[in-house]
Amino acid sequence: MRTLFFLASIITLSGCSASHYLKSEIDRSTVLSQQHTGVSIARVHEKSSLASYQDDKYFVPASNTKLFSFYAGLSALGDSIPGLEYLEWGELLIIRGTGDPSLLHPDLPNSRVLDFLKGRKEPIFYTPYHFENKRFGPGWAWSDYNDYYQPEVTAMPVYGNIVRFKNAKAGQYQANPRFWQKSMVQDSAVSGIEREELQNVFHYPKLVSNQRPAQDIPVHMTDQVMLQLLSDTLKKEIKLINIPLEIDLQTVNSIPSDSLYARMMQVSDNMLAEQLMLLYATANKLPLSTEKAIAHAIEHHLADLPDKPVWKDGSGLSRYNLFTPRTMVALLQKIYEKVPQERLFKILPTGGKSGTLKNLFKEDPPFIFAKTGSLSNVYNLSGYMLTKKGKVLVFSFMNNNFTKPTADVRKEVERILTRVHEKF
Repeated sequence: MRTLFFLASIITLSGCSASHYLKSEIDRSTVLSQQHTGVSIARVHEKSSLASYQDDKYFVPASNTKLFSFYAGLSALGDSIPGLEYLEWGELLIIRGTGDPSLLHPDLPNSRVLDFLKGRKEPIFYTPYHFENKRFGPGWAWSDYNDYYQPEVTAMPVYGNIVRFKNAKAGQYQANPRFWQKSMVQDSAVSGIEREELQNVFHYPKLVSNQRPAQDIPVHMTDQVMLQLLSDTLKKEIKLINIPLEIDLQTVNSIPSDSLYARMMQVSDNMLAEQLMLLYATANKLPLSTEKAIAHAIEHHLADLPDKPVWKDGSGLSRYNLFTPRTMVALLQKIYEKVPQERLFKILPTGGKSGTLKNLFKEDPPFIFAKTGSLSNVYNLSGYMLTKKGKVLVFSFMNNNFTKPTADVRKEVERILTRVHEKF
């Protein structure tokens, strides 16, 4: 009995010590002094926290939202992504998108959907009838239409819904896909490539800088534009037909799911995260609607979180999203139960090694595997930590409403979490 009491005391003191350390470090930090900060730390498989600081307060999560999209994907998809749904109707083939972003995507593996479409001999018709989203998510910045991180959301993306312009030689750009080369206009008033907002005319400067060898520009992607692009690539016409398909359809799988998850997490790819929520909708036989997919995921997979998430998009571009640190930790616990550690840590950015954490937590062996989340005045980090004592901890460190440089906040988060790694 005395031994059990002694062990319980050690555990309790350890928890108190971690909480005391955390509060002390945050309270005396000159970097964090004028902002909103919330932290939650727990051991894996344990509901009670090891340490916390304002972990019941709501924060704008930025790209930490992608952890919610990741869990939705894990809950609905298998080893492969459903790339296309189709109906063989007499001598016609009618296809519709699933939200899969991989078709002709420049940074993902080759999609089996392309070979499927190339091999069909009958006339092909595409229906977008089940797509209910707008091109942008709620709360997105309308003026960011030209920025690489905000491609439009569509039922059946092609080429990642972007054009990749490369500086081929002095004074010239090369467009990929080549389809867009004819849509380029030289313009002395621009310094980089700028698209006209509601049409795909791309203005480029007279002087091409070697400092910027490539630039990704979102396409204004209507159904007609998508079909023109796809028809040009396939060298055969695909026509538009706007009809519902209310019967069971056949499916073509495209790429391994983990290749999508890893790309999304490593570089914090907004487009992949948004499309993943449409894939979740497809898997649950919902219309292609991010709003309906999120409502379904919360009801069926996330009803047990400590605080109900205010979840509005797949990527975290929306400032309408609000999560608490303890809810982020509870979500990470659920992810850890679903995915073996070795596989999970390969998907997430790794401190000092890969993705958005390549230049932080530079220690060998790596001890941080986590998702960053950044907007102006927002920096969050949520994931997993291996301590020097051999423990696996789950943590969420959220920072909002700061006016100091993000680099300063990032370094302070790194300092405090490194000390947790060393002490606990």
